[in-house]
Amino acid sequence: MKKYIIITVITLGFSILANAQSLDEYFKIAAENNPGLQAKYKSFEAAMERVAQVSSLPDPNLSFGYFISPVETRVGPQRARFSLTQMFPWFGTLKAQEDVATLMAEAKYQEFLDARNKLLYQVAAAYYPLFELKRLVEIENENISILTSYKEIASVKFQNGKGAMVDVLRVDIMLKDAATNLSILEQKKKPLETRFNTLLNRQEDETIIVQDSLYVENLPLTYRRDSLLTSNPLLDELDLKIKASEAQELAATKQGMPKIGVGLDYVIVGQRTDMSVPDNGQDVLMPMVTMSLPIFRGKYKAAQKEAQLMQESYALQKEDAVNRLTSTYEMIWFEIQKQLDQIILYEEQIMTSQQSLNLLFTAYGNSGKDFEEVLRMQQQILKYQKMKATALSDYNIAIAELDYITAKTK
Repeated sequence: MKKYIIITVITLGFSILANAQSLDEYFKIAAENNPGLQAKYKSFEAAMERVAQVSSLPDPNLSFGYFISPVETRVGPQRARFSLTQMFPWFGTLKAQEDVATLMAEAKYQEFLDARNKLLYQVAAAYYPLFELKRLVEIENENISILTSYKEIASVKFQNGKGAMVDVLRVDIMLKDAATNLSILEQKKKPLETRFNTLLNRQEDETIIVQDSLYVENLPLTYRRDSLLTSNPLLDELDLKIKASEAQELAATKQGMPKIGVGLDYVIVGQRTDMSVPDNGQDVLMPMVTMSLPIFRGKYKAAQKEAQLMQESYALQKEDAVNRLTSTYEMIWFEIQKQLDQIILYEEQIMTSQQSLNLLFTAYGNSGKDFEEVLRMQQQILKYQKMKATALSDYNIAIAELDYITAKTK
């Protein structure tokens, strides 16, 4: 089998280095322009802005009061009062809240990375059918050209009395089938191009350069198997969410502790005019200390329980994701091997069928008989060529999907 795979590489992959740059360029355009991906990144940036919000002290309170009826004191009447108070959460509360926001922002970034990898897969999955379509059109045009030459030969044979008119009619039937197939393929081009260009956020009719050949390689049996569960954005995102929930549980505990406040009162005092006393009209400056009393514990216990349940939820989600990735890997790997085996088979069948066609055509040229067998063999070659083009497209799409679930970046 390895020998045939090497032959496949030689026959299909000479232009891969130059052509791969074309697809990589499309990856770059999609990553820069796709609105869905940009939305994911904006979501991450928004999450980063929350870090500063939750790690800052609450705003101080400034109040002013004016005594409509002045309060008489020994040193004079109180005219107005200014109060400034700053509350401080319990030690470590702000740090715990900052950790929660930071970890959730990092989880958002992993979500963005997964969206980027998925977009690259979607671009590849939309690109390779365009290659398949291009190859099918080429095959159909080549088939029409061959059938046209067969018709000319059959006509000459009939005119010389060495062939039958039915041979010419058979070719006519096949030519009409080929023309219809070609028309359908041309109609299919528009929706495929539209799907591809919309992923790149471009005009629907933007020109798409499709490579002429695809590369097939002999992958190791454990291709990227060790990367499946390591450095995977899906799993890293859930790990970060678990850590964020743990930090949220700590923050909920801290929020259930008393809050301490310090403040300063400044009272404006008027002077007494009826008598002279020490400190007459002296304004009053009064430092203050306050403390909240978190006696209603239900909401704090509920917040802690919520954080614990979310930890369990994310852990179960991760376990489910691991199972899905593992099973998906095996199914994709089976698809890759199946398409590879089919490509090798179709190449062998094309070569053998071509040899048979050459023998049949030579025999027909000598005797003018069995033209139907010549046409049948030509259509058989056509069928294998089309199946090979489809298998090449499906093979590369499967590779792209495997690269996505194993978080391979381009």
